[in-house]
Amino acid sequence: MPPILPSNQATAPRREPQFIRVAETRREPLHFFIDGREVAALQGDTLLTAVLMQQRRVRESEFSGAPRAGFCLIGACQDCWMRTEDGRRVRACSTLVTEGMRVLTRVAAVESDAGAADASGDAR
Repeated sequence: MPPILPSNQATAPRREPQFIRVAETRREPLHFFIDGREVAALQGDTLLTAVLMQQRRVRESEFSGAPRAGFCLIGACQDCWMRTEDGRRVRACSTLVTEGMRVLTRVAAVESDAGAADASGDAR
């Protein structure tokens, strides 16, 4: 029987979307980045909607590495927190995606970037 939780090895998120847009398709498009990959969204999309239109997870759990896709979708559960490339935490369900926004789905990516800055002597 396969394990319930994924191994600790970093795995790329599946690229199949969790959400499929069926309405409001005529809003202005914009571009943002998920783990360095440029993707498209529409003006007025929340970050959670925009990410789940691209892949099946919003982030990996910092505790188990398990995929997370949000839970309540209304800002009450704390399950959709993401990090921007500069390390800021944002709540994906209530943050509007903006042109050029850069977000990460893996905490390890944020920590390794911060560690590289520390090793080079740069302040965080």
